[in-house]
Amino acid sequence: MSSLKHPPQHTQVLVIGGGPAGSYAASALAREGLDVTLCEAATFPRYHVGESLIPSARQYLRFIGAESALVDHGFVFKPGSAIKFNQFKREGYTDFLALGCENNAWNVVRSEFDQLLMNHARASGAAVYERTKVTDVSFSSTDPTKPVSVTWSHTPTPSVSPSTAPWAPLTSFLGKIMSPLTVLKSPVITGTTTFNYLIDATGRAGLLSTKYLKNRHYNASLKNLAVWGYWKGTTLYGAGTARQGSPWFEALTDESGWAWFIPLHDGTISIGIVVNHKIFDRALKQPLPPSPFSHPSTFNPTNSKIIAYYLSALALAPGVVELITSGGSMVEGSVKSASDFSYSAASYAGSNYRIVGDAGAFIDPFFSSGIHLAFTSALSASATICASIRGHCPELSAAEWHSRRVSTSYTRFQIVVLSAYKQIRAQKMDILCDIDEDNYDRAFAFLRPVIQGASDMGVRLSETELQKSLDFCVSLFNPTSPEQHERLSRSSGLCNEVFDINAPLVDPAIFRDALQIGFQSLDSCSEIDSDSDTDGDQSFSESDRVLETKLILEKINARRVIHSEYHLNNMEVESIGGYVMRLEKGTLGLARTTHKAR
Repeated sequence: MSSLKHPPQHTQVLVIGGGPAGSYAASALAREGLDVTLCEAATFPRYHVGESLIPSARQYLRFIGAESALVDHGFVFKPGSAIKFNQFKREGYTDFLALGCENNAWNVVRSEFDQLLMNHARASGAAVYERTKVTDVSFSSTDPTKPVSVTWSHTPTPSVSPSTAPWAPLTSFLGKIMSPLTVLKSPVITGTTTFNYLIDATGRAGLLSTKYLKNRHYNASLKNLAVWGYWKGTTLYGAGTARQGSPWFEALTDESGWAWFIPLHDGTISIGIVVNHKIFDRALKQPLPPSPFSHPSTFNPTNSKIIAYYLSALALAPGVVELITSGGSMVEGSVKSASDFSYSAASYAGSNYRIVGDAGAFIDPFFSSGIHLAFTSALSASATICASIRGHCPELSAAEWHSRRVSTSYTRFQIVVLSAYKQIRAQKMDILCDIDEDNYDRAFAFLRPVIQGASDMGVRLSETELQKSLDFCVSLFNPTSPEQHERLSRSSGLCNEVFDINAPLVDPAIFRDALQIGFQSLDSCSEIDSDSDTDGDQSFSESDRVLETKLILEKINARRVIHSEYHLNNMEVESIGGYVMRLEKGTLGLARTTHKAR
């Protein structure tokens, strides 16, 4: 670890940005023995939103040796996730622990989580420089696509010393005489650092994508805005049960967006709404409906229009309002807002550079995929840089692998999120212009034959096929519970493979046949388990059982679409361009496969 107070003149790998993606990449590369320098413009800890993780985070952190730090920190244990759509009377619940007692996730205070990751990068051997802003990137004179150096400005941490100027004695509250203190500000230091490889982890600012490559593409159907705040004194979803700690997500009743309710370990609840930006703009210009809360539980002393809108819009999420109850109070000054536009790019790498995390792509947070995509891209960047250095493949092949890996993961979550929005808005969304066909083919190669059925796949991806994909994936959010899944697995007569999310996707026609066979056994069951969601309701008819079974089987099948993303070793088996990831500390890189895949 360097003892310099500002970045060196040269480093092997320069990482710009110390958020989750940047700190993860710095940790992974430093643990491989590379000389890594990380520049971060802010001083950590610093605030950030995006508090809900998915179970894959645990495996990613295990690979860089940071899992125990997260486990021991005290973040809220997240056993699953609840999602409520307007079309259904009850919420759907996904039980992460059904796949193992260590398959949980966490709800995190991001300032603490991000600080933990940055400290781990330091402990792993990376040289980390906070208060250091990279302002410009310079490219090679012989290869204008290859970055070779950056210009940065470093603001030293102010020091404090007793004043030497004439002064009148000051008395402390203990009665002691004290001298006034002077904050000494050192001049800003500027410099240039050259490097062999560059990783852009600059978040939504996206230094390379927006300033130099100019290749950022915004999703037309996901131009949203988020408004959120922090509350205390609320109830919790699943309080006192195995579901406690799970976040609650809910579609707004006017079909304009959705709301979140995420409990945090500091005693606050993160509560927010995400709506289409045009709807938000129109709402601010009109009289707002009354808030469902009364003074003083909701405090808006400045008569802020955004706070007023936030409090009013929460009435569109009755489940959230019920969780807040009359005892909940909003933390004064906690309401924030930000654009929530989803975007991607044509590529995320080139000659000796990689783009990771939000610097390259951002997807609406409905599925809590932000940290997952940050870690996926950071590990991909690390592996492909190691592959290039270690001669596993040419640099341009490594760069292309990274771009395709990021695009594949992004497209999977993009389709799932779009399927949720189609359900939330209860209308068709034309999305062909937002989906790259090659990315779709890699991400959903196993889904296309199921969607197409017995017919031949078209030469080109069509809007019809995409709509079928959305209809298939939306079953992820079916309103079923672990108790219903357990009851069906015991009493239906269906084979175990039907309930295994690690099994291959099943053609819907096969499901229909399975239902006909299975219900011969199911019909003989005259009782409903007392601990089921039906609570022994004798009005639960055969048609109800048919619908419940259909919802459960479709949900399991849909989870298979995204399940591969949850397992780190998927990188070792999912071939891209004829290579898979070599996922072992000390030999991280790429390995050639026996057959070439897209």
